[in-house]
Amino acid sequence: MCKYEEKTIKSTPIFKGRVIDVSVDDVQLPNGETSIRELVKHQGAVAIIAVTPDQRFLMVEQFRKPLEKQLIEVPAGKLESGEAPDLCALRELEEETGFTTNHLELVTSFYTTPGFCDELIYLYFTDQLVPLEEKKALDEDEFVDLHTMTMEELDQAIVDRRIHDLKTMYAVQLLKLRGY
Repeated sequence: MCKYEEKTIKSTPIFKGRVIDVSVDDVQLPNGETSIRELVKHQGAVAIIAVTPDQRFLMVEQFRKPLEKQLIEVPAGKLESGEAPDLCALRELEEETGFTTNHLELVTSFYTTPGFCDELIYLYFTDQLVPLEEKKALDEDEFVDLHTMTMEELDQAIVDRRIHDLKTMYAVQLLKLRGY
């Protein structure tokens, strides 16, 4: 049992969408008082660190509507219901980059915003890329540009806020810890 566990008294669904579900929960606090928590439920996602033989990193650039700007990110995507994370990672790598691999290593997983959301991202690594003979189609509402970048270019993109999301900054840090 957790020392500061909050017990759910009542959960009220507010919204059920394609990507998230939202609820408002009444909770009992550890001191016996009650409070309200607004919660976002998410299927989870994957992200892939993909390294080319010449030590460049596959990145995708896409428009992010909540931010009203384009970002450069590691290839990533959300898990479908019941989908295994490694299969999702392979699918997203193929769709977004035009490469596949026979070697995906799970590096870690992490929660993105645990204060209100349960989204868990599984971060994979591969340095054994194989170009697909025929590029796979992106999702119908997905538009991305593929970039290959050096570590110096990744660092500069972080400074310039072209890379401005945690999963990608975390991936870059992990690459540095691996000696790239």
